[in-house]
This record gives sequence, C-alpha cells and structure tokens, in this order.
Amino acid sequence: MRYTYIIVGAGSAGCVLANRLSANSDHSVLLIEAGSEDTNPLIRMPMGVGKTLADPKLNWYYMTEPEPGNAQRPRVWMRGKTLGGSSAINGMMYMRGQPQDYDHWEALGNAGWGWHDMGRCFREIEDHELGDDGVRGVGGPVHISIQRHRSKLTEAVLNAGVALGLARKEDINRPEQEGIAYTPVTIRNGRRVSAADAFLRPARARPNLHVVTDTLVNRIIYDGSRAEGVEAVKDGKTVRYTASEVILAAGALQSPKLLQLSGIGPAEHLASLGIPVVANRPGVGANLREHKVLSMRLRLRGPYSHNAQLQGARLYWNLLRYWASRGGPLASTYDITAFVRTASNLSRPDAQLTFWSLTLDKAAQGMKLESKPGMLIMGYPLRTESEGSVRLRSADPAAPPILRTNFLASNYDRQVIIGMFRLMRKFVQQPALQALIESETFPGASVQTDAEILEACREDDTCMHATGTCRMGQDSGAVVDANLCVHGVQGLRVVDCSVMPTQVSGNTNGPVMALAWRAAERILETMQ
Repeated sequence: MRYTYIIVGAGSAGCVLANRLSANSDHSVLLIEAGSEDTNPLIRMPMGVGKTLADPKLNWYYMTEPEPGNAQRPRVWMRGKTLGGSSAINGMMYMRGQPQDYDHWEALGNAGWGWHDMGRCFREIEDHELGDDGVRGVGGPVHISIQRHRSKLTEAVLNAGVALGLARKEDINRPEQEGIAYTPVTIRNGRRVSAADAFLRPARARPNLHVVTDTLVNRIIYDGSRAEGVEAVKDGKTVRYTASEVILAAGALQSPKLLQLSGIGPAEHLASLGIPVVANRPGVGANLREHKVLSMRLRLRGPYSHNAQLQGARLYWNLLRYWASRGGPLASTYDITAFVRTASNLSRPDAQLTFWSLTLDKAAQGMKLESKPGMLIMGYPLRTESEGSVRLRSADPAAPPILRTNFLASNYDRQVIIGMFRLMRKFVQQPALQALIESETFPGASVQTDAEILEACREDDTCMHATGTCRMGQDSGAVVDANLCVHGVQGLRVVDCSVMPTQVSGNTNGPVMALAWRAAERILETMQ
C-alpha cells in the first residue's frame, strides 16, 4: 500500500511522530525500525543499562576517527537499535535546556522554534510527579520523576553545592537553570519510560499505524526531485515502501548518512563515491556538535556508593528487592545534576555536572564496577563550538560512516573544560564532601596545569549527545527549513536532533521529544 507518511527510525523523535501523525485516521503511517521489538526485560530496569549497553542486539556501535581531540584513540558512540531508540538504552535523565537555546534558534531565522512554542511543547508532553506549577506539565505521555536514591553521600554533594553558592532546587528544569538538585528522570514506579512506552505503545492499536522492525532503510527513492518512498532490507530481501511524504528520524549519525546515500549532500563528496547528486547540500553531515566529557572518579572512605550493592550476593538480594517492590539501587540512575557557570561574569550556566554513586573499573572489559566504594562526577560544556562531521565511507549502505568529532578544536571549549574541572575540584574540597572522600583516582591529584587537564579530557569519553548534522536554517549551509523540509527536494523532511542549529544546554532526549511534538504540529498544518 501507499502511505501518507513513512517515518524512518523509531527512536525518541520517530515514536512521537508516529503517535501524533496517526491520530488522524485519514492518515496512514508506516514506522520503520532497523532494530527489534523492545522486549528485553532489562530495558525496563533503570540500572539494567549496564547490560543493555553491552548488547549488540540493542545497540549500534559507531567508531569515531582517531584525532588529536580524542588522544588519537577512536571512541565508540552507542545508539539504540530497538523500538524507542536511544531512549531505551540511555541514562534516563530528563532536561529541557535553557529558554535562550530555543530563542537563539528563532533568532537564526527559524520562526516558530523559540521558547514560546517549545516551552509549551515541553509542558504538553510532560506528566511530572511534582505537579503543574505553570512551568511543569502534567497529564502528558512522558512521566517524569525525581531520582529517589538518597544517602549520606548524595546529601553531602548537595551541601557542597550550596556551600559553593548554588541554589538547592526541588526541580532543576527551571527557566533559570543554575543550581543543584536530585536529577529529573524518565522513570515511573521504578521502570524506565522510553519514547516507545510513552508514545508508540498507546498508538499501536490504531489500524492506520503500521510498525515494521528488523528493517534497515538503505536509501530514499524518487520520482524526479520528489521523494517517493524508501528502499530497505528485511529478512535479507530488498523491499520498497512508498508514501506521499518521507520523514527521516534516524538521528544525528544515521539521518545525514541516509541523505548522502540518497544523493543529498556535498556534491563533490558524493560524486567521488559514484553517487548521483539529487541536491547539492554541503551542510549534510556538517555542524556535528557533541558534549565532550571530562570525568572525575573518587575513592570513598566508606560504603556510601552502589559499587558493593551491585556485585556478588548483594546484587542477587537487590534483584529480588527490585522485582518485589521496584525499589532499591536497581531502580536508580544518575543521582544529582548541577548547572554551573565556570566564570562569574557569565549570564547563564555554561557547564553541566552530574554525580553518580558508582564507579566503573576502566581496567576491566565491559561495564564492570570497581570493588571499592566510589563516586563519579561527569562534566561537560553545554554549548560547544568545535564542529565535527559525518561523511560516507563508501556508497555501500553497510559501511559505517566516517565520524570526525574535532573535540577541543575551539579555544572556547578548552577554556570551559578547564574552568569546569577546577570547579569540580572545589566541589570535592568542601568540608561536607571532603570528609567522605579518600582520593581522586582519575585523572588524579598530579593533574594540575591547564595542559594536563586538557590531556585528561582527551583521554576521557564522550556523552553521545550528537546534534546538528542536518541543521535547520535558510542559508546555503542549512539542510532543512523551519518546517523541517529538506532544501532542494520535495516530500522529504528530517525530524530528529540532527536539525538542531545549535546545541541544547543539557541532555538531549527531552528536547528531541519536544522537537518532534512541535514538528508534528508543523507537518499537520502544512497538510491542511
């Protein structure tokens, strides 16, 4: 059959679109997911993330190129490969970003994407346990709770933040973002709430919504300059689906790859691979922005962390506890979040700190916890300037893309990292926290100079918050317009984090769902 809409990718954006666009029974919607159904029970368990991230059935593993910014060592970027996409395997943190982020998008010429509209979309998707106070939303599809794990360590972290001048907040997702609080999370009654849970599952009974899994889209097919459908592989066979409109929601790595495979991208690069050029859009795959992490691992003086609770006999006890009550450490994730300014003259936070009552053994394979008690502090600049790229390696759809991160290429990024790390050191030196800490195990007390801090950052990991590779705008480098239609092609849109012109100031899952909610409004308006 011919559909009204084909949506490629059942991640955070694709699930929202499937729900919203199929609400009108006159529209037929096909949602295509390369991964499988989200039936693995560990997806629902918040601390199951340690196992699901190591499962190739649930993840794409993309390797970045070796570069100076990552100490010449490729890093792995994981993306969800199941219904719900990365929302099924992520850390479940729910952040909105700052109103200024979205107002900046609108100021760049993207009408209708400012905080006036995006703030409303956040409220409409939210079902916040703290209630509606004019900022938060209730009754929406996405349940948001406040991280429930409380301990002597987490209270000490909060007290240390207050000692440094941060306001302790009940809810960190405020228009005035600066402060410290227990982390807002997409968890309900001890169970993960993925985009598939929130948006797709309630809509799957609709006869006009069709979901196909284990189906990998290789390219877009055209009728002249109009997108006519997609070509995909299912069960080893090539299949074609057609529609009035094709919407890519495959994420910041796969959406630009699919556009390039389909002849939309930098003409010279496509021609060098023998791909016929449909639209010369040099911005496809450019403007890659990522939150570059610098972590601190701490050894604690006492059993204040989850490390011992998630190993050996105690793990089995906590498994029983979780299955009986949906409580305990297996029902938790990142404990505390702080939004901070790395310089006193700044008007708003420029870095995010996240505190977690556990540490991984980096010398061991996989995600093995350290045997001794520890705490992780993870920090990153909120709005990086360094730009990477996504490019095809070959015209073969099975070939992984070339991912260049270009980390720390900007002097601004380097200065924020240095200021942020020195602030992390001030945190652990506060009396409330210092009494619980034995030592800093990474990067280590010997790391003191600016150059040493930057080298430690190059050795550390990344956040997997890639954005911007099909950015919204009207200039020659933009890929989509304010209605998220691809420039130079009819019947084709991109709706995911790749269209963000600049980064959002925080974790990306919440903003992607709100973006897709807003995009669905725009799509339905243009179809009337």
